[in-house]
Amino acid sequence: MKAQGSLASEALNGTALPLKANGLEARIMRRIEDAGGWLGFDRFMELALYAPGLGYYASSARQFGLMPSSGSDFVTAPELSPLFGHTLARQVEQALAETGTDEIWEFGAGSGALALQLLDALGGKVKRYTIVDLSGALRERQQQALARHGDKVRWVDALPERMRGVIVGNEVLDSMPVKLLARVGGNWNERGVALHQGQFSFADVPTDLRPPVAIDSASGDYLTEIHLEAEAFIRTIADKLERGAAFFIDYGFPESEYYHPQRHMGTVMCHRGHQSDGNPLADVGGKDITAHVNFSGIALAAQDAGLDVLGYTSQGRFLINCGLLQIKEQQKSTPLAQMDILIMEHEMGELFKVLGLSAGGSFDAIGFARGDRTHTL
Repeated sequence: MKAQGSLASEALNGTALPLKANGLEARIMRRIEDAGGWLGFDRFMELALYAPGLGYYASSARQFGLMPSSGSDFVTAPELSPLFGHTLARQVEQALAETGTDEIWEFGAGSGALALQLLDALGGKVKRYTIVDLSGALRERQQQALARHGDKVRWVDALPERMRGVIVGNEVLDSMPVKLLARVGGNWNERGVALHQGQFSFADVPTDLRPPVAIDSASGDYLTEIHLEAEAFIRTIADKLERGAAFFIDYGFPESEYYHPQRHMGTVMCHRGHQSDGNPLADVGGKDITAHVNFSGIALAAQDAGLDVLGYTSQGRFLINCGLLQIKEQQKSTPLAQMDILIMEHEMGELFKVLGLSAGGSFDAIGFARGDRTHTL
């Protein structure tokens, strides 16, 4: 599980951080120079995570795992317990039946754990499982994990013109690059990365960009994110999904909570060795960089592009609605503590949310039968 947090105060104040002369940092330095000395944080984050052969997700490092001793940096729900995928499978099964489709599309499949759990649980109800992942290194791990389902699984680098089926994305939206907006002395700026004495340093430039809601000026200086890339991704899905549904699970908030005056340090966080820190300019390429999801912005982008919102709720409520407790009874060997982490409010149950979308017609999705919070978006 990735921890909560925000940019450290030294990063907020623009203090330069030590720069190692590795290949990724050299590439980013050249990009900053080519851009005239300043690079938006979204482009910096994109390079740090996805630069071919150099970025964090393009490396052979083991990002996903239960314990630091495995060499991993964080754990996601599918690695924590097979209960997660086996329970999500009930919602996917209903969505496949309601939409008359037989293909699953997974974005950002990580280690392949979720794909394995869904395929094992759904069996012949799935004719094809398509993985869309930018990381070649992760693709190798996925191929090994899914070897016994090899006849059903395929990997693609680009989306077709038309798609049909059920889309799943677990902790994929939080890894999409974000723009940083900083209000300093009452003036809004876009915060990016520059070079100062050979080191990466935050630097601000004036901007007309604003958060989607007004931030009370009485709260003083304020740092936050806007999610233009994630919203564009949702619009692309809407354009291509002819018939089907989509379920996105991630940590985040509705807009009113995301841009609360008290959340003045933003939500950007880094993860390495199951520890979190707030310095994205340090150890570039050696750790994950994420931001919490503004689910209101994602839902609005989906609706504006023609998708229906099936529901929005906490991960804990969603899994219980889908029959987690009954599945746990069937899988008595699974430790109770694993289930508790998935659903308890002080663990993943409340921090993580689930957003359901559909194309070609709506239906009553079982995951949102009780505790739906769509009205809060």
